Amino acid sequence: MFASAVLTTLALAVGQVAAHGGVLSYQINGQWYQGFKPYNTPTGQVSIQREWDTYNPITDPTDSFLACNNNGASLGSGQQSATVPAGSKVTAYWNNPWPHAIGPVMVYMANCNGACTTATPSSLNWFKIDQAGLISGSLANGQWAQGELIANNNSWTTTIPSSLKPGEYFIRHELLAIHTSNQPQFYPECAQLKVTGSGSAQPSGSYLVKFPGAYKMSDPGVGIDIYSQPNVYNYTIPGPAVWHG
Repeated sequence: MFASAVLTTLALAVGQVAAHGGVLSYQINGQWYQGFKPYNTPTGQVSIQREWDTYNPITDPTDSFLACNNNGASLGSGQQSATVPAGSKVTAYWNNPWPHAIGPVMVYMANCNGACTTATPSSLNWFKIDQAGLISGSLANGQWAQGELIANNNSWTTTIPSSLKPGEYFIRHELLAIHTSNQPQFYPECAQLKVTGSGSAQPSGSYLVKFPGAYKMSDPGVGIDIYSQPNVYNYTIPGPAVWHG
């Protein structure tokens, strides 16, 4: 039934979204959660994921919707949160197949400092808990994290820091496709979590960023032409350093 729902979502949008997509579902601490269904009215939808309306990318790193995609709104009475103990694994699943193999994978969280359902994502402080970029080879011909994501059933698994203080958080999965020269493609989606446990750690200082605000076009990993650098074997992932707890 769950797989059928995902396939239905894909079928409805196939004419418009052949080349792009986003996170369609999650497996969190062993339980499945359906994501928001773009190209459908948010009315009546129930999900841990915030609304996102299109499979198309955000191409401006200063876009007002960069935090949780367009439009990132709460589903109101249909908005849910997944309860997850700190130290648990979260697996996000993208449309099959994810079409872009070049670019980094980044995962962020943000403390809502109260109820996430009423929080505004762009006002929160975000911290990065996972990232991967160029794994091997050159910029143009190497193995990238998004290629690894595709090979792993279009999924990415991240561990919530075990020392994280309990509370309500967003988790934000972001793919940055850089296959088009000097034209980044951002694909962010957010879901709501209730983190449990006995931890007390919280990131501070340079680990915290805003969306928009964390990236700019002049960042070496954002406004990039990988094809003009055939002998470059390193890539600078944008954003802050990973906070491990």
